[in-house]
Amino acid sequence: MCSGKGKPLVLIGFILISLEMIVSANTGFSISIYNVTSRNIYLRWSKFSGAFSYRITATPRNTVGHSLLAHFSDVPVIGILTSLTPNTVHTVKVEAIDKNGIILAEAQTKQLTAPEIPVIDQAYSKLSNSITVEWAAVPGATSYLLTAQDGESSIETIVINSPGTVTGLKANTLYKITIRSINAGGRSLPSPSKKAKTVLAAPVLSVSSPSYDSIVVSWGAVYMAVGFSVSIMRSDGLGSMMKENTTHTSLVFTSLDPGTLYTIKAHAWNINGIPGDDFTLNQITSPHAPSDVQVAFDSGTLRAIVSWIPTEGTLNYSVTASSGASKLNCSTSSTSCPLSSLQCGSEYSVYVVASNGAGSSKPTDAVSLKTVPCAPGSITIEEDNPGKLSVSWSNVDLGDYYVVFVKSDDGLEVHCNTSHTQCHFQSDCGFTYFISVFAYNKAGQSPLGDIFNYTTSPCCPSDFYPVFVSSDTVEIVWSPVRGAEMYETKAVDGVGVVLCHDTATICILTALQCNTQYNITVYSYSEIRGTNTSCVSKYVATAPCSPEIKNISQDDLSIISVHWQANNDDAIYTVTARGEVGLWHCTSSGNSCSITGLPCGSVFSISAVAITTAGQSLPSYNVPLETAPCCPNDLTVTQVMQSITNISWSFGAGAKTYITILESPKGPAKCHTLQNHCLLGCITCGTNYTVSLKVISETGLASDCTYQDYSSSACCPSGVKLYRLGNNGIRIYWHASAGLISTDLYGSKGNFTCTPPSGLSYCDVTEIPCGDVYTVVVSPVPEKGSKLPFCPKKIYSVIYRGKRSAE
Repeated sequence: MCSGKGKPLVLIGFILISLEMIVSANTGFSISIYNVTSRNIYLRWSKFSGAFSYRITATPRNTVGHSLLAHFSDVPVIGILTSLTPNTVHTVKVEAIDKNGIILAEAQTKQLTAPEIPVIDQAYSKLSNSITVEWAAVPGATSYLLTAQDGESSIETIVINSPGTVTGLKANTLYKITIRSINAGGRSLPSPSKKAKTVLAAPVLSVSSPSYDSIVVSWGAVYMAVGFSVSIMRSDGLGSMMKENTTHTSLVFTSLDPGTLYTIKAHAWNINGIPGDDFTLNQITSPHAPSDVQVAFDSGTLRAIVSWIPTEGTLNYSVTASSGASKLNCSTSSTSCPLSSLQCGSEYSVYVVASNGAGSSKPTDAVSLKTVPCAPGSITIEEDNPGKLSVSWSNVDLGDYYVVFVKSDDGLEVHCNTSHTQCHFQSDCGFTYFISVFAYNKAGQSPLGDIFNYTTSPCCPSDFYPVFVSSDTVEIVWSPVRGAEMYETKAVDGVGVVLCHDTATICILTALQCNTQYNITVYSYSEIRGTNTSCVSKYVATAPCSPEIKNISQDDLSIISVHWQANNDDAIYTVTARGEVGLWHCTSSGNSCSITGLPCGSVFSISAVAITTAGQSLPSYNVPLETAPCCPNDLTVTQVMQSITNISWSFGAGAKTYITILESPKGPAKCHTLQNHCLLGCITCGTNYTVSLKVISETGLASDCTYQDYSSSACCPSGVKLYRLGNNGIRIYWHASAGLISTDLYGSKGNFTCTPPSGLSYCDVTEIPCGDVYTVVVSPVPEKGSKLPFCPKKIYSVIYRGKRSAE
């Protein structure tokens, strides 16, 4: 086996491919091939019991040739067949033979021999790590195994055909080169060797471009090299190539084009002048600095666009803007670059550097960039006087002039342009002003700073007026005013102060003094500015005090006088008597007045109010008043008996009880009752009486009522006697009596009346039917009205004969 380290697995593969075992049927005898060369086959077989020797035969197939025969004793079990035909399939048979020459068992196989051994034509080195080998092709070979040995190592390479190259070699090293042919059966023995030496290693270059027109090339020493050759030319093929030979390890190429890609090639040569490997490297020169740098500043965004004319071979441009210790950078591959986050109120020096893989150009000449000024600070807003605003601020760097914008919350905007640090504006009450201050220079407007808002004092309510005034309360209303969040109403009377706070446009001042002049002011209030104390006041008087009724006297049945305490200035007093039947009034500017025409029998509530130009007081406390009960309109006196009289009357308003009195020289008759009638006894007949009625209320008030005199009826005649006059007549006799007398007989068979002339004391009634019972009444005849019904009655019975008197 070969001991080379290049392809050991390939060799083992070929051995395994050549190894083939054939087992004789039913005997267990077998044969196997374990190596094959161009003319040899290496085989082994199994030991067979009873065998004395083994006979091996190799016969070419499909070709004309002789068989090869070999005998082996029974001790070895391996054998070699030699002198075979290369690249030929052979039938290999092994026979086990006993001592009598009888074949006990046999096994056979087929095996292809390796191709013929190649012959190297030449071996040479063009690269420091390889040797190229050329040879004539060998029939049947499917590939070739190249081997390079330097005494320390062996490197193998399988190739398909000539020429073939062994790589991975050491530079400047002498190698012994052999070659073997390979087919499916195996590989040939190595060819006769040839020696070849690898060339020098290439110098490893290191290049740089320290300036836009030069390139420095350097390298390390190369073993066995006595000199170096270095060439340079533009990679695009333009221009001519420059070449330098040197024994040093560095070179500088100058007068190059800036920003241009160059190809550098170098190799070393040995003492025999044989060049080694080439080392090729591309290097670009540094770019030239850009030209025509322009800066465009955007004041609104504090950004600047820096642009320039591009330079050849630049991969990237770097822009630097410096202002004191502050630096801003941007990088781009185009011809413009934005610088953002510039600081207001700063002056920058801007320059551009071009760069590529080789390095950077020199910076361009600096271009000055002035940014816009910063927004003014330390802004103060003052309201010097009502209606005048003053805005001031601090000065800013790079500011040429200032503009102040003042916008009110109704959308109206004004501005002030000045080179100073203060502006004045007209203002109105109750407005919120939004104030911003900008600084300007040639670069533009400063960024927006803080927007301040200033709210002026709220406007004063000027149209307030009272809508309700009483003795202790004043209700004030007004229209809303701009800027007011709350209102304070203040009432001052010189002694005390009454305050009212509310967000509504109404205030009710209570607990005031009646009949008092108040100085009332409505102040507006805002949380920002507080109370506007410049509001004007108005005088409002409260209504008069309530009068106090001191006394009520009744001058007559229908007249009362009311007295009160007058404690108001220039007041008119009205007294009202309020009852169920209506209202009665009297008016006075003094302290009393009289009410007339009050109805009797009524209950009144008496109150008084005071009225001034400020309003009307609350009524005084009510004082109750009861008028005397009314006298009944109708009174009737009726005599029901000789000595009894019935008096009746209509009810009087307000009356509770009644006292009736009939009075004559002979004495009074009196009756006290709750009813509207009364019976009086002990009445003397034929007597004139005065009639009076006293009406008394529940509280004891009384009215004395007088009526027309009353005359009692004449007295009934006394001593009435009846005498018969004939069969059908009767004489009625009585004691003498003044006035006319009437006699009446009432019976079932008729009624009879007799009225004698005045002065007689008897009367005769004739033609009376007999056989009847009569009622006889003798009574005086009144001047008006009917006969008296209460005179005594006599019963008289008339028979056919005789005479009979009444019972």
